[in-house]
Amino acid sequence: ETVPFGDAVLSTRDTCIGSEVCEELWTPRSPHVDMGLDGVEIFTNASGSHHVLRKAHARVDLVTMATTKNGGIYLLANQKGCDGDRLYYDGCALIAMNGSIFAQGSQFSLDDVEVLTATLDLEDVRSYRAEISSRNLAASKVSPYPRVKVDFALSCHEDLLEPLSEPVEWKYHSPAEEISLGPACWLWDFLRRSQQAGFFLPLSGGVDSGATACLVYSMCHQVCEAVKHGNQEVLADVRTIVNQTSYIPQDPRELCGRVLTTCYMASENSSRETCSRAGDLAQQIGSCHIGLNIDPAVKAVMGIFSLVTGKSPVFAAHGGSSRESLALQNVQARVRMVIAYLFAQLSLWSRGAPGRLLVLGSANVDESADINPIGGISKTDLRAFVQLCMERFELPALQSILVAPATAELEPLAHGRVSQTDEEDMGVTYAELSVYGRLRKIAKMGPYSMFCKLLYMWKDVADKVKRFFSKYSMNRHKMTTLTPAYHAESYSPDDNRFDLRPFLYNTRWPWQFRCIETQVNQAKMVFLPVKCLLREYQLISIED
Repeated sequence: ETVPFGDAVLSTRDTCIGSEVCEELWTPRSPHVDMGLDGVEIFTNASGSHHVLRKAHARVDLVTMATTKNGGIYLLANQKGCDGDRLYYDGCALIAMNGSIFAQGSQFSLDDVEVLTATLDLEDVRSYRAEISSRNLAASKVSPYPRVKVDFALSCHEDLLEPLSEPVEWKYHSPAEEISLGPACWLWDFLRRSQQAGFFLPLSGGVDSGATACLVYSMCHQVCEAVKHGNQEVLADVRTIVNQTSYIPQDPRELCGRVLTTCYMASENSSRETCSRAGDLAQQIGSCHIGLNIDPAVKAVMGIFSLVTGKSPVFAAHGGSSRESLALQNVQARVRMVIAYLFAQLSLWSRGAPGRLLVLGSANVDESADINPIGGISKTDLRAFVQLCMERFELPALQSILVAPATAELEPLAHGRVSQTDEEDMGVTYAELSVYGRLRKIAKMGPYSMFCKLLYMWKDVADKVKRFFSKYSMNRHKMTTLTPAYHAESYSPDDNRFDLRPFLYNTRWPWQFRCIETQVNQAKMVFLPVKCLLREYQLISIED
C-alpha cells in the first residue's frame, strides 16, 4: 500500500528478500552484508557483468564467500549476449546457499534465455546463522532496513514433499576454452545483427590469423549445436545469413564454407611455408579459400611515387635506409587492407550470391578491419587457444603454425627462407612485451616506475624499458582508430573505453629517462666496490 523511497527489503510471511544490483556485489562494503545481519535470507542480483578471462572464479568466490560469512541464499542472474559494443555478457547465473553452489548456469550459450531452479530449505539458513556467534553480535549493532511487508509466502505446506537440491561443484572453463567460446559467441551476435553474409579473413599462415579462423570455426560448431538442440531463433538467423530458407546446418565444416572466405595474399617476400600452412588450415576448417599475389598492386603504388619524385626506395637488405625499408613494408600491409575490403564487398557478387562480408582483423594496427575478435587477448593465451583447437577440433595444420617463428614477411627472403621475425623487429620477445604491456596498462606505470619494478628481474632492463616506451609513444596515436576488438581482459590496447591517457607523448621522455640513467649510474657505483671486495675475499680464501 505504501512504499518507502530508497533501499528497502521485502518481508513476506515466511522470509525476507533483499536485492543488490550488479557491481554492488564487488564493492568493499556490499549491501548484502548489512542486509544479512538485519535478517534478510534471500539476496537477488540482476547483473550486467561482461566476460573477462578468468573472471568466473572471482564471481563464484564473491557469492560463496558472501553466503559463507553471513549465511543465506544468493540468486545471481546475468545478462547474455553482445550489447553492440566490444563487450560480451556471458551469463554464468548461479544459486548459492551457505557457501555452497546448488545450481550453475551455462557461461557461454547462443540461447537468449536460461532459467535456473533449486529447491532449498530456509531452515538451513537459520540454523547455519545460529552457529556463528560473532555474526549474531554484529547483527545487534546494524541499522535496520525499511521493510515492505507483503501478504504472501514463497513456500507452502506441500513443499515438504519436494526433494531438496544437492550442492554441485562448479565446473570452470580453462582460459583457452573461454577464448574458444566467448569471442565465437560475440562473432555470431555481430554477424546476425549486422545482417551481412559472412566474414572475410586475410589468412597469413601465422598464429594470429590462424586463431581468428579457428574462432569462426568454433562459432560454426556452436551454431550447429544450438540448432541440434532445437534453438529456432539460431536456425532462423543462419537461414537469413546464407539466404536459404530450408537450410539446416549440421556440419561445422560445411557451414564454415558458407560463412567464411579466407585469402592468402602472397608477395615476393612470402615463403612457400606460410602459403602451405594457410592453405592446409583453410582446407581443414572448410573455408572458401582464395590465393592471390599483391606484387602488381605494390609495384603500381611505388611506380607512382617514383614517377613523381624520381626516387626508388629499396629495402635495407639491398642497401637502403631503415626509412626506406619501413615504408616499403607498410605499403604491402596497406595494399593488403585495400584488397581485403574489395574482396569482402564483391567476392560473393562474383559467385552470383547476394550480400557482403565483414573483414576480420587479427591484431595488426596497420591492417584495418571491421572487427577484431582477438585484439584483447595476449599472445600467451592465444597460443594456448590454438593448441586447444588443434586437439579438440582435430586440426593438425595448427601444429606447424604454432612452431613457426612469428613473421610479417614484409622484407626480402634470404635464399628463399624467411629472414625477418617479429621479435627481431621489435627488439623484445613476446614474453617481455606482455610484461611491459601489463605494467603499463594495468599497473599504470610509466618508464621510471617500470624500470624500478624490473630492475632486479632482468638484465639490461634500462635499455629495454627505454626502447619499449620510445616505440610505444611513437605508435600510441594509432590506438585512437583501432579496429573494435573483443574485450577479453583489462590488458587491452583500446584507449577509447579502457585507457584514457594521452595519445601524444614526447618520444624522448627526457625527465623519466634521466631518472633511469641516474639510478643506473648509482647502481654501478654501489656494485663496483662489492665486486672488488668479493675478488679480494676469493684471493684470501685461495691463499689460506
